[in-house]
Amino acid sequence: MSESGAGVVMGDIEVVQDFEDVFQSLKGLPPSRSDPFTIELEPGTAPISKTPYRMAPAELAELKKQIEDLLSKGFIRPSVSPWGAPVLFVKKKDGSFRLCIDYRGLNRVTVKNRYPLPRIDELLDQLRGATWFSKIDLASGIIRSR
Repeated sequence: MSESGAGVVMGDIEVVQDFEDVFQSLKGLPPSRSDPFTIELEPGTAPISKTPYRMAPAELAELKKQIEDLLSKGFIRPSVSPWGAPVLFVKKKDGSFRLCIDYRGLNRVTVKNRYPLPRIDELLDQLRGATWFSKIDLASGIIRSR
């Protein structure tokens, strides 16, 4: 195995083998919460629907494939809504494509959180002397929010 991690197979990693149940593929959305996730909008906001971005035939095929995968896993479902946001792809280091949704229109009419973000210098101070660092790919984690 190289330092960069290139060529590593997840199943070959000891910690993955030791905690196999934690690393299983998700089969659907998490259980419903007693306090469901909501997005608070500015008063008087009308639904926003943006025109889809143009895509090349290869991108359309990838979009269809990823949507079918998300549908089959139960992460998304067909919807008829006055709200709409365009999608686009970002190429990952391994050459595959990450599906991204452009929620800038929705973000403009969302009531903003009023707490301060942590300072980067303070966060870096907390890491001083650390010998282990982690990189976590949440694999479309926002789709799994309820």
